[in-house]
Amino acid sequence: MPAWFIVAVLGVVEGITEFLPVSSTGHLLIAERWLRTHQSDLFNIVIQSGAVLAVLPLFPERLRQFWFNFRDRATQAYAGKILLAFVLTGMGGFILEKKGFKLPEELKPVAIALFLGGIGFVLVEAWLKGRALKNEVTWAMAWAVGLGQLVAAVFPGTSRSGITILLCLVFGLNRPAATEYCFLVGIPTMLAAGGWKIFKALHHPPAGAVPENWGMVALGFVVSAVVSFIAVRWLLRYIQTHTFVVFGWYRIALAALIAALLLVG
Repeated sequence: MPAWFIVAVLGVVEGITEFLPVSSTGHLLIAERWLRTHQSDLFNIVIQSGAVLAVLPLFPERLRQFWFNFRDRATQAYAGKILLAFVLTGMGGFILEKKGFKLPEELKPVAIALFLGGIGFVLVEAWLKGRALKNEVTWAMAWAVGLGQLVAAVFPGTSRSGITILLCLVFGLNRPAATEYCFLVGIPTMLAAGGWKIFKALHHPPAGAVPENWGMVALGFVVSAVVSFIAVRWLLRYIQTHTFVVFGWYRIALAALIAALLLVG
């Protein structure tokens, strides 16, 4: 199987799953097993960055506020809540890296995390039915989102967007506002992670490491960005009139499929 084809498939998988609450890391692990390949952490982080950058044009009103209306106190407060979640995740990620944490690559924890997250969405959406939800992000939500991103970084299959959106729903935030905030928090988080990985690869490569194929990294970046733009634009429209229940059931079904495949070897 040509390397470019494998990279393109992984870019498509990443682009579809990065912001949908179904776990891009979990899907990439599954795709790598299926394609009988293994990509570097750098590759996975960089194509995630491509998917993240693609969402910027989809929030023109919020970006316009940051650029032209930043003196407005409400705009400053919203930016501060993004910064708080980012800093919490960044500090936690730095500590994890210093302690030598490495993301597990087995499929069993992915299945468990997918299942628990799926149950979470089904139960929370049932609990929210008929309730009035608010439109304003609170500081408590920002703390929860920052810590939720750390949980997703430690447990593959959790889904960064999944756990953060779920936490915001628990706090009573409506679906469009929760999705926008969690996606915007993901932009500096993933870009910082991608930039750090690139810096380390260029200036402090590990001994005996295979040189990175930057052409393939660039291909994965572009593919994931294009696909992510399409997927997120669809999702933003979908949640205007739908709940996240379908994603909960999808996670449960995928977890069951992985468990069955593991049982039969």
